[in-house]
Amino acid sequence: MTLIASVSGIRGTIGGHPGTNLTPSDIVSFVNAYAALLIEQGHGRKVVVGRDARISGDMLNRLVCGTLMACGMDVLDLGLTTTPTLEMQVPRVGAAGGIVLTASHNPEEWNALKLLDHQGCFIGSDQGETLLKKVQSGKFFSFATVHQLGKYEQVESALEAHIQDILALPLVNRQAIAAAGLHVVVDGINSTGALAVPTLLAHLGVSHVHVLNDQPHGHFAHNPEPLREHLDEICSEVVARKAHLGIVVDPDVDRLAFVMEDGELFGEEYTLVAVADYVMRHQPGPAVSNLSSSRALRDVCNRYQQPYHASPVGEVHVVKAMREFGAVIGGEGNGGIIVPELHYGRDALVGIALFLTHYVVQGLSMSQLKAIYPSYFMVKEKVTFDPSANPELLLQRLAEAFPNATHHWSDGLKIDLDEGWLHVRKSNTEPILRIYSEAGHANAATELAAKARQILAS
Repeated sequence: MTLIASVSGIRGTIGGHPGTNLTPSDIVSFVNAYAALLIEQGHGRKVVVGRDARISGDMLNRLVCGTLMACGMDVLDLGLTTTPTLEMQVPRVGAAGGIVLTASHNPEEWNALKLLDHQGCFIGSDQGETLLKKVQSGKFFSFATVHQLGKYEQVESALEAHIQDILALPLVNRQAIAAAGLHVVVDGINSTGALAVPTLLAHLGVSHVHVLNDQPHGHFAHNPEPLREHLDEICSEVVARKAHLGIVVDPDVDRLAFVMEDGELFGEEYTLVAVADYVMRHQPGPAVSNLSSSRALRDVCNRYQQPYHASPVGEVHVVKAMREFGAVIGGEGNGGIIVPELHYGRDALVGIALFLTHYVVQGLSMSQLKAIYPSYFMVKEKVTFDPSANPELLLQRLAEAFPNATHHWSDGLKIDLDEGWLHVRKSNTEPILRIYSEAGHANAATELAAKARQILAS
């Protein structure tokens, strides 16, 4: 069982002993420190709270809302919602911050508190470090007296407002989508995607929608990370129902993957590539992805003679680079789409709307659309990290094995080669080393990852 406290929030498995698992005392401590941080920043005392459909979500929601009220904060509770919906709601209502209760792609025994600033973005490293120091001090900050307790309000209109903002984007062509007569299969993963994605598709005029795992009870039908080995059901259903495509999201709806008409995955990496192709064709400008994302996005940028920039892994780093370089599109290769014209957060719902517009305008099948992009093969592996080893020394040993490559040290080690690349970094959310490799051929990518694993284990 695990508890991981970082600058972006707190994540862990439910139950057990305080300080080693995600327990009520750990949650109260973090929420109390977060409330103190927001009060110091002076953006008011209103906080937006929402959750995915995890089994522990209702318990956490009550605990978080009650603690915030005890700290004198007014709570706007969205209930079951998506991370991007909550991110947009924070600035919409002028809140001081927000808390999303979700462990994203982690299994159902996990949960987490993701913390937002007054702009609806994940708190930055400086704010996060300040928060961690408050928590690590072991002190509780002053709670409110009886006449200063915060108020509580339930909000049911946030998803509708989110969808209306998506429909208002000039690049979303609802008429073209509705006219295409699409047949779509959706995997709701027994979480909030089962509510949000069909609602969006109805607004887009997609009338033939079949939803798998459509009850948001949090007992996930399969591992919630949207990888091929977890998606046999939807891949089979797309073929059996002769659907045009399938849509897969994670439990909090900030990651997006598609299934092609032949039952094969379009590829998480290519979700961003295809959306970027569509956006940059109509709105030229820079694009940003993280160091572990496919070279295919750089190739799309080259096609439109626009600059490409790589950031460290993590949404907060991608957003920072997007703002710095004025990017028109960005995200991460795990299917995270960030459209700054809407908001600075990974958003599967806007990704669906833009991708479907691109798809129907192209007039191609999903497999034909995939074929227009450069073909790369990526390997994603993870190895258990030995806490007694020095990770910097391990990475230095790996760098020495590729003396003629270009090395990037901004986030672990990225090794750029003519034939591909290799990126190794310590996970921010799990006690593991992540290994990513990519090349033009599957064997080459596999060999790069195997070489890295061998060196790191020796």
